[in-house]
Amino acid sequence: MQALIEVILPVFFVIGFGYLAVWRRKLSDEAIDGIVRFTQNFAIPCLLFRAISTLDLAQGFDLALLGSFYTAAALCFAVGIAGARLLFNRPWEDSVAIGFCCLFSNSVLLGLPLTERAFGPDALAANYAIIALHSPFCYGLGITVMELARNRGGSLAKLPFRVAKAMFSNALVIAILLGFAVNLAHVPLPGVFTDALDLMVRAALPAALFSLGGVLYRYRPEGDLRTIFFVVAVSLVLHPSLVWIFGTASGLNEAAFRSAILTSAMAPGVNAYVFANLYGVGKRVAASAVLLGTAGTIVTAWVWLALLGT
Repeated sequence: MQALIEVILPVFFVIGFGYLAVWRRKLSDEAIDGIVRFTQNFAIPCLLFRAISTLDLAQGFDLALLGSFYTAAALCFAVGIAGARLLFNRPWEDSVAIGFCCLFSNSVLLGLPLTERAFGPDALAANYAIIALHSPFCYGLGITVMELARNRGGSLAKLPFRVAKAMFSNALVIAILLGFAVNLAHVPLPGVFTDALDLMVRAALPAALFSLGGVLYRYRPEGDLRTIFFVVAVSLVLHPSLVWIFGTASGLNEAAFRSAILTSAMAPGVNAYVFANLYGVGKRVAASAVLLGTAGTIVTAWVWLALLGT
């Protein structure tokens, strides 16, 4: 109960404030969209750049950590596609979008604040290592498989260009790459610049959580509820269960293990809907899975924290 009250509920209260602000018409959809653009294009990229530029790469990028998390994520992507296709008779393009929902956990907006509140800011090194590869890995895999599904029997010559264009137009990916460049080249950053970055960083997560609540108000549970609950179950139960198995088998250290489990146990991120909307397929399932999965995380995160001894 202590984990629920002290760790989980404060994060979801901030999301709830954003939801209520839009529901009670204190903020318009346009205002929420402005906050989303601020967080996604500026504040969170600053957060990721700052974290990765100062991250101890030798310590943070543990092959056992990344292997456990991303092997599980890829398997969940495959399970999502197979389930949508074989169990629910969805078209291939819809199935890939549904698989992407199972792949893309909300590692930043939910995973970071919950890990920090549960284990402190010093526990976030493994989170940032996961996040550094999250968008490139998920978008690279999702776009590649979607383009293969859309071009069945056609030429694949333009596939690498399409994948690269989609990835390198993403502000989060650009910030991550710049962070790596500064880190690896040991570029000294002026204090006035890092102070400005730190101001942006402090605004990132609260604003992002608030705007997430406002965005979730627009979503309504609709479409095939069986498919939606399937996606939520894969995201909140199967993914962290697989990470638990792989992390235990690979001897992952306690701090990295906890970060990997919590990150994998998060609901599908809003990017799952963005991906579905990009291709115009599976949008209702994606939107509903984000909404119901985020609500369900209140309970499932509590369970995973209890299993982790918190």
